[in-house]
Amino acid sequence: MPRPKRSKGLRRLRLALIVGSVAGFAAAYRFALRYRERVGLPTPSPVDSSPADFGLDFSEVEIPAGDHRLAGWFVPAAAEAARPRRRAAAAASAEPATMPEPERRPAIAIVHGWESNRGRTFAHARYLHAAGFHCLVFDVRGHGDNPPETVAMNVPEFADDIAAAARWLAARPEVSAVGVLGHSMGAAGAIVAATREPKIEAVVSASAPADLVRITRKTFEMAGMNIPESIATPLAWFTAAILLVPRRHSVEEASATSAAARYRGPLLLIHGAHDHGVPVEHLELIGRAAAKHRTVGDAPVETLVLPEFGHRWLYEDAGCRRKTAAFFARWLHSPISPENAGELAAACVVERPADPVYGFGALAGKTPPGDRALNLN
Repeated sequence: MPRPKRSKGLRRLRLALIVGSVAGFAAAYRFALRYRERVGLPTPSPVDSSPADFGLDFSEVEIPAGDHRLAGWFVPAAAEAARPRRRAAAAASAEPATMPEPERRPAIAIVHGWESNRGRTFAHARYLHAAGFHCLVFDVRGHGDNPPETVAMNVPEFADDIAAAARWLAARPEVSAVGVLGHSMGAAGAIVAATREPKIEAVVSASAPADLVRITRKTFEMAGMNIPESIATPLAWFTAAILLVPRRHSVEEASATSAAARYRGPLLLIHGAHDHGVPVEHLELIGRAAAKHRTVGDAPVETLVLPEFGHRWLYEDAGCRRKTAAFFARWLHSPISPENAGELAAACVVERPADPVYGFGALAGKTPPGDRALNLN
């Protein structure tokens, strides 16, 4: 008689586990769908500035990117930033002066982060232009002056648009090489794009999230959700996967860490030590993945951690500007030496735009403590 009772109890236990699992999955799925509705579509912020505000020549451009076009500004390198030794040779020559062909220069595509726009990244263009580079700043789809998106997007879409911008730059006759500088999600997208598009010859990543799972887990904390770790991490993975379903991307395709393990080109990772949104551990994860898979013939992975900074406005540090410009000058073979390019960038005065909290920093619905002192905005 005991056996039937035990068998009946086991059946009930199995049934309870199945019901519980189905109910748990349904709850997780509903949560992931609500999350996707809230954070999967960027709210465009209009561009309220222009290179003309800083006295720079520029042209408004539209970059073809598959079934859409991207609004942007192309800022050509200044003529007076010509190669010093070429100017000296011309001055010493006794032959009649002739109009030289325009000197080809490296160009940098500058990419904003989530719910930002090209105007907010223009400080990068100012110091890189001062260092002798052509610069392109553009709005990723669903951002800035582009039409709103109707399907959830994330790092893979940033990467696709960055690759399109790199191809557009490389096709211009005055451009000799192309580098990409990205911030936050734009930085993660830049690393992913560099694995797909050979026209990208060097990448500077500022405040990049290591992968979508970790950043999704972080948004739970920023929203004040006290979820036990045993549940939070699997839920973050599931939520990230559901977020990517509409465009049929995998979690790995949205991972800067996975991409860094495949990318072999020059890579500079920059991060603020006091970044509360994307902790500096993300830089360490990306850096280790990149370095682990490189051989003797590959470019080294460089890092720069700024002790007084948070998630944004890293360009306010002169050392950051110097290292970024010198890095691009070296690896993109600029006619200006890395040392001179670095000093020109460091000497350029740049300011952050005056604006409220926006984008990723706004997900928590509040400004983190010490924001002003730590340059989080």
